[in-house]
Amino acid sequence: MPPRFLVLVLPLLFITSVSATVIYKWVDEHGVTHYSQQIPENVIDQSKSTKLNSEDIEPKAIGTLAPTARKKEKALSQAQQDAVVINEHDKEQAKEICNNAKYNLDILMTHTKLNSKDQQTGEVVAVTEELRQEKLKMQQQRIELFCK
Repeated sequence: MPPRFLVLVLPLLFITSVSATVIYKWVDEHGVTHYSQQIPENVIDQSKSTKLNSEDIEPKAIGTLAPTARKKEKALSQAQQDAVVINEHDKEQAKEICNNAKYNLDILMTHTKLNSKDQQTGEVVAVTEELRQEKLKMQQQRIELFCK
């Protein structure tokens, strides 16, 4: 007889009792909505406190919406502002800048040992790898700005 008794009693051990709980909802002075099982003590206007029963609250589905990243509006840099003006008012110049940037990028990508003329002194100096990488980034940026 004990096994049948266990079969009947064992499921009863895992059944949880369902009972409604009182939940208080209120909005603080900053406009933030709060939920609590304790009566709000520091609520200035008790009429803004609402008494809810937990069984009346409809649960929301969990995991139905994927989180999305906020789109950040960032200010345009001076180069981007200049590019917008050139693209709008002088299409021919924008096309020329685009073609020059593509040509320079091609040179920078295919040649590793380059020489450059110093703007201040006029002498020819070897281009370091760091400077080459800077110039690569600058040409890629010009392509993004002018080759649409």
